[in-house]
Amino acid sequence: MEPIIIVLIILVVLVFIALIKTIQVIPQASAAIVERFGRYTRTLNAGLNIVVPFIDTIRNRIDLREQVVPFPPQPVITQDNLVVNIDTVIYYQVTDARAATYEVASYIQAIEQLTVTTLRNIIGGMDLERTLTSREEINAALRGVLDEATGKWGIRVNRVELKAIEPPTSIQDSMEKQMRADRDKRAAILTAEGIRQSQILTAEGEKQSAILRAEGEAKAAALRAEGEAQAIRTVFESIHAGDPDQKLLSYQYLQMLPKIAEGDANKLWIVPSEIGDALKGLSGAVGNFGGLMGGGPGTAAPSGATERREKPPISD
Repeated sequence: MEPIIIVLIILVVLVFIALIKTIQVIPQASAAIVERFGRYTRTLNAGLNIVVPFIDTIRNRIDLREQVVPFPPQPVITQDNLVVNIDTVIYYQVTDARAATYEVASYIQAIEQLTVTTLRNIIGGMDLERTLTSREEINAALRGVLDEATGKWGIRVNRVELKAIEPPTSIQDSMEKQMRADRDKRAAILTAEGIRQSQILTAEGEKQSAILRAEGEAKAAALRAEGEAQAIRTVFESIHAGDPDQKLLSYQYLQMLPKIAEGDANKLWIVPSEIGDALKGLSGAVGNFGGLMGGGPGTAAPSGATERREKPPISD
């Protein structure tokens, strides 16, 4: 009985192993290559799959999701004979598991080498300045070449990015100095523009201020002149309304005599003849002044003439 039990146990184990090899579960977004006696048979898609145990074998399991592969920096020579190090990142996706398995030994290594050679061809036709400012152009050229070359491998290159472009240290120092000089230049220009604009605004302000001040002074002068004219007009009208006689004029002249006599340089007085006529009417009230003006009682200067009187010298 014991040999029979051992045989049964062996058969159960073999059946269990056969079931395990028969049922193949493929995860989502994956594929498996099945070979029968070393020859490609079919591609297993996601889900539950049945294969012939001990005859069909799983050659390769491939992830169909988009993959990201960074490549190490590669030294590339530009058109002006400068060596720059360029880091690249490739975004690719396997579209045909069979082609990716049988058309190329290692598609990752193949993509890397193709990227390096294509990058050197593209950068070799550009100078350093264009290389630093043409990332989009380089990315588009790389993607076109890689997508065309990897199509027969069952690979689709979705995107190519340049992570960094590092020129030599001496070139970096020169570029930093140039950038610093450009910034200083722009700062000086902006400062000069600010000073110029400030001066223009100040001059405009002074101009407007002078114009407003002149307009204010003109209006003030006009108002003063108008006030003086109104005052003269009022005085003139008041004088005509009051009908003054010669006595009033003589009295006003007598009030002005002290002011006329002020100062040591006033040696000569000019007295209108009308004042002498006016003083005749006041001779009774101010006899002394009548004698001074007429030379004696009853004496008067001819009408229309002007008398000259010398101021008596001032004794020491």
